[in-house]
Amino acid sequence: MFSKKAGLLFTVFVTGAAVLVVEVLALRILSPYYGNTIFSASSVMGVILLALSLGYYWGGKLADRHPDFIWFFGIILLGALFIWLLQVFIKLLLPLIGYQMSIMWGPLVNSLIMFFVPSLLLGTLSPYAIKLQQVLHPEVGVGSLSGQAFFWSTCGSIVGSLLTGFVLIPRLGVDKIIIIVGSILVLLSLIPILFSTNKFKLKLIFVLAVLLVGAATYFLLNVFQPSTKVVYSHDGVYDRIVILDGQYNNRPTRFFLQDRNLSSGIFLDSQDDIHDLAFDYSKYYVLYHLLNPLAKDFLVIGGAGYTLPKVFLSNPKASRVDVVEIEPALLDLAYKYFNLSKDDRLNNYVEDGRRFLAKSDSQYDVIFGDAFLSLYSIPAHLTTKEFFELAKQRLSKNGIFMGNFIGDLSMSKNSFILSELRTFQSVFSNTYVFAVKSPDFPNVQNIIVLGINGEQKIDFTDPDIKNSADPIIRSLSEHLVDLDGLALSQYTLLVDNYAPVEYLTAQALK
Repeated sequence: MFSKKAGLLFTVFVTGAAVLVVEVLALRILSPYYGNTIFSASSVMGVILLALSLGYYWGGKLADRHPDFIWFFGIILLGALFIWLLQVFIKLLLPLIGYQMSIMWGPLVNSLIMFFVPSLLLGTLSPYAIKLQQVLHPEVGVGSLSGQAFFWSTCGSIVGSLLTGFVLIPRLGVDKIIIIVGSILVLLSLIPILFSTNKFKLKLIFVLAVLLVGAATYFLLNVFQPSTKVVYSHDGVYDRIVILDGQYNNRPTRFFLQDRNLSSGIFLDSQDDIHDLAFDYSKYYVLYHLLNPLAKDFLVIGGAGYTLPKVFLSNPKASRVDVVEIEPALLDLAYKYFNLSKDDRLNNYVEDGRRFLAKSDSQYDVIFGDAFLSLYSIPAHLTTKEFFELAKQRLSKNGIFMGNFIGDLSMSKNSFILSELRTFQSVFSNTYVFAVKSPDFPNVQNIIVLGINGEQKIDFTDPDIKNSADPIIRSLSEHLVDLDGLALSQYTLLVDNYAPVEYLTAQALK
């Protein structure tokens, strides 16, 4: 027979799982607005740990005053309602204030608003369960009861964490997971409340509250929908993936977004979407025609919409185009939505870019790095001196590395892009840097770095460059950044041991 003690332990297992599901989802909920950064991760973990610690303290006090099953399961119901209310914040609050706050402090403020209360309520349950077990079994020591409660609660947290990452997020959307978790907690809480023989009014209030919040949540999920032309929207393994149609430069355009980061785009009215690229930074691929026109082996780190792999594959001299993309779904999405054609020369690797380079012994004529973690932020391990040294080892003689970075060229004290340029130049002594808008542009822009594995130089006075039919080649001198005038030695050299990439990026975004 299912005893009350077993029921309590089962309950703390389920609620422990719910806490970790909320914690993992929290990063997904915030990432479209603030990116999947250290600020988001630290804010979520800090707020939930604060809530749990206060919940443990308050739960112990409350259990001593009211050691009652109705109170215990009532707290679970209240926690379930606040988990359901996350949908209100996601649908209504975050779109209003999410983009108004910085990527440093926005995650902390919104974590406090959204995740503190449900985590606090669920945190009260472990000490409460210990007290109820003590009432049921006064002959058992408090140490044994505490050990059992926290053992099953922690086991639930482990299961919740793994289940969310390996099963729920890859198969369901955030909204469905929230509804499922809230519904499970509601059912768990209502069973003892509905079958109790006293406090009829209290039970009625609980049931009405559940129905009211459930109806409101259903409305938000099924009636209130933003008026956007979303072609595809789904949670990937690492990011929220959204493909939508809109306008860019007064032309119909299909955009590819990962969280808040606009990664790729193609013109829908283009007769040649391979070379008629939407974003100016991607047009700098033509530099390889200038420096290594016989290139045949290409590597792209960061696939996104696979626009650059399409360009390299269009070169009849290309014998191999390797793409390293850590998000598994993107290749199929590129085939379906971005006109990527099947080609035996295309090799796709679902792997981290640096890990791929470390394991590979291939040599490439061209490596193009275009991997972003979140809003303007590149994974730190793809920005360091050690990474560029590894990339250089994989270049053939006179091979070139091109990288797309984002930042501003102002001589601010904490500058990611200037730190990156110093780091890059420490590995590639033969370096050129181009500002996609202008070297004098005062705000954030795309910065293209070019490193040559050899002594080949670009003569910007060459008539073939000045009179080139390609506008990018023709205007190179106008976009060239004077590295000697930047005093790069005063900026941080990014190494594996110290690479505060997200902090420096946040300073630029202020």
